[in-house]
Amino acid sequence: MKLKADRAALLKALAHVQSVVERRNTIPILANVMIAVRDGKLTLTATDMEIAVLEDVPASSSRNGATTAPAATLYEIVRKLPEGAEIELDHPGGDAQLALRAGRYATSLVVLPTEDFPSMSAGSLPHKFAISAQILRGLIDRTRFAISTEETRYYLNGIYVHAGEADGTPVLRAVATDGHRLARVEEPLPEGAKGMPGVIVPRKTVNELRKLLDEASGDVEVALSDTRIQFQVGPVVLTSKLIDGTFPEYERVIPRDNDKVLRVGKKDFEDAVGRVAAISSERSRPVKLSLARDLLVLSAASPDQGTATEELDGDRVKYDAGPLEIGFQARYLNDITDQIKGEVEFRFSDGSAPTVVQDATDPSALYVLMPMRV
Repeated sequence: MKLKADRAALLKALAHVQSVVERRNTIPILANVMIAVRDGKLTLTATDMEIAVLEDVPASSSRNGATTAPAATLYEIVRKLPEGAEIELDHPGGDAQLALRAGRYATSLVVLPTEDFPSMSAGSLPHKFAISAQILRGLIDRTRFAISTEETRYYLNGIYVHAGEADGTPVLRAVATDGHRLARVEEPLPEGAKGMPGVIVPRKTVNELRKLLDEASGDVEVALSDTRIQFQVGPVVLTSKLIDGTFPEYERVIPRDNDKVLRVGKKDFEDAVGRVAAISSERSRPVKLSLARDLLVLSAASPDQGTATEELDGDRVKYDAGPLEIGFQARYLNDITDQIKGEVEFRFSDGSAPTVVQDATDPSALYVLMPMRV
């Protein structure tokens, strides 16, 4: 294998693929990136056995072939080479080391056999559709904060994506929950997604995909089966196993008859939560919301630091139901209000029941938040 590639193109691709490589590996080959040249096309592949990322890179080659090299080391070397450098990679085959040259710099890297590199061929992926990168970004950003990190409830360690209906209109739904809060976001169902199985996309896959979407425009091609999902984002193909589990019947925990409605400006509310929560360094310390007609009082207390309160009233608060006191973890409130652009709408039942939170001007996202005792 022998090729020449521009540093910028190679660096960008290495950044994408090496990102899935686990830093601590008990299987040495999983720390490596596969470098393959076929008919003038350079392809880089990395995998952790659950996710595989493959990217084609523009290159000029003089000899076909393939090898594997340490992903993190190769990335660091290319990153530290000067901008505009032309990089030559040369591997004569077998156990010989991979030679890398750029200008007057030269290094050799130990390789491992390509036969040891695991294949994550996607197999048959019968359900295919295209979705805009912008919409997919929105689905991820507005739900992933609610993904559970509790490994014992593994079926909550991802985003549940499925086809559904909202007021008779087909929608693509993304749902995440950790038992304390739930996020449900809907977008129009893309053509070809009807009949897709409901799938749970793992947290790591969601995060790797989100990085790729930062650089994407246009459409993302999605293909999936009951066990795997594949995203094509420009020249990058990300293939992942799905979580083999049953997502809970989340609709049952969404309250339907919460009739006490509070509307408050997003910035006013966020700032007030931040100020009263600053009294305590404990992330789980609750903030109490005390409601009366067109008045919201936020308060927090810490046995070590003291107490803090702030009142919001007048034009900033709309509430015309009876008095109510309810507490929420400050971080959970912030995670939800971060996703809201306009006015925040809370719908309460009482001080101990789940609360619905939405953007007053955007019904596509709905959040459910469990209260804390205060």
